[in-house]
Amino acid sequence: MTEAIDKIGVMNIPQLRRSFKEQMHQAREEAIVTAASRLMGKKGFEAMTVEDVACAVGIAKASLYKHFAGKDELCAAAMVQVVDRTGRFLRELPASLPPLERLRALLRWLLELQLTDEMPLMLSRNSGLAGPLKACEAYQAALRDLHGLVIGWIEQAQQAGQINPALPSDVVMCAIFARAADPMLRLLRDRGTYSDAQIVDWAVDSCLSGLAARA
Repeated sequence: MTEAIDKIGVMNIPQLRRSFKEQMHQAREEAIVTAASRLMGKKGFEAMTVEDVACAVGIAKASLYKHFAGKDELCAAAMVQVVDRTGRFLRELPASLPPLERLRALLRWLLELQLTDEMPLMLSRNSGLAGPLKACEAYQAALRDLHGLVIGWIEQAQQAGQINPALPSDVVMCAIFARAADPMLRLLRDRGTYSDAQIVDWAVDSCLSGLAARA
């Protein structure tokens, strides 16, 4: 019996080694994608290079190409990670939170990402990555899932009279995402007068509550 167990153990060693190797491969790939996401947030897609990412991870450029064929594929993977991460954040919000407060939480999350130089959820229309993202099914599927979730909350808030029901839900969603990429945050931060917390509060309030004086 002992010999049989030992034999099974020996037979499984290569499998265990392969599993460990796969885990290391996956961990390195995640580190590469995370580094690419942060560098795109800081420098933008056009300015960031594959060499920048490899240097940030501490690997050779050739090693990076074992995971991704090129810059477009790598950056598309980074965008998928950002959308998936945002989706997880939204699904972890308390179920008791009203729809409008969920939208506030989403906008606050996106604004804080911008202020920490994280990758934005949406790229500018003229970004060189726009084409590859259109062809990336994983990104498009994750974005559709996120779109359905946010639109549902907007429509619920409109039904509750918390958001102008005359506005198409897509318009409201675009306003939220556009504010997350608004240069207003950087302009206010550069003044050096306000804290990041104040800037985020005002950006959220002016987007979802408007600029009109309230009674």
